[in-house]
Amino acid sequence: MAIWQGRPKRKASGGRLRLARKKRRFEVGREKQFTHVGVRKVKMYRVKGANTKARLLLVDTANVVDPKTKTMKKATILSVKSNPSNPNYVQRNIITKGATVMTDIGEAVITSRCGQDGVANAILVESGASPPK
Repeated sequence: MAIWQGRPKRKASGGRLRLARKKRRFEVGREKQFTHVGVRKVKMYRVKGANTKARLLLVDTANVVDPKTKTMKKATILSVKSNPSNPNYVQRNIITKGATVMTDIGEAVITSRCGQDGVANAILVESGASPPK
């Protein structure tokens, strides 16, 4: 069954919504494809308006910003340390926005949406401090 991102058939109160039209092609969503740790692999998608989105399927490096020195370095991702969206993602090495990853220069929190931006950006976290939101 397709993923549909249109209006529901019920109101918030539980009453029935009588839709004025049928489903449309642009309301169909896509299946989830997660970003894992591995050698970089990108999949391009055509979206509305003939624009494109780059979905990262595998990534091994991240653009990490150090807030103290205000510099950006390309760091190698070693593993996923924690992921607030789903604890199971840590075991499967799945990267999403907000995930804490271990890099060769330290812990970093992913700030970009890897499945839509096609790039992994992160902010370096000091040990003992809570990750930025």
